[in-house]
Amino acid sequence: MKLFLYYIGKPRDAAANRIAAVFVERSTHYAGCEMREIRPERFDLWSRHASARKIFLDPAGREMDSRQFTALIAKAEMEGHDLVFLVGGADGLPAAWRERADLLLSLSRLTLPHELARALLAEQIYRAFATLRGHPYPR
Repeated sequence: MKLFLYYIGKPRDAAANRIAAVFVERSTHYAGCEMREIRPERFDLWSRHASARKIFLDPAGREMDSRQFTALIAKAEMEGHDLVFLVGGADGLPAAWRERADLLLSLSRLTLPHELARALLAEQIYRAFATLRGHPYPR
């Protein structure tokens, strides 16, 4: 199982991006995990990750608590599926991509800066792995 965290556009807040990078690095102890910025017009998500489950962050998406998110990670791990997470840019997700997502996920009803959404998503991924492995971090 591998996880891919993709972000449309460049972060304006380097500190928030560093927080995300720290949690991605921690997550690599449990699974392959990669974080990078992409440009939709130059990146074909579906040919690159044909069999992966695509989870796109969207304010109107499904809300989950940490336990439900952990179950999502556990299921993918048990089934051996890669997961692709996508955080949209300043204008959100490309409309054509949004429609093709396997799951639209909302991190919060609050409006979050994209840089903070990166950090929050990366932390929740690490929290899920730590919970599944009985690591003391989530306590």
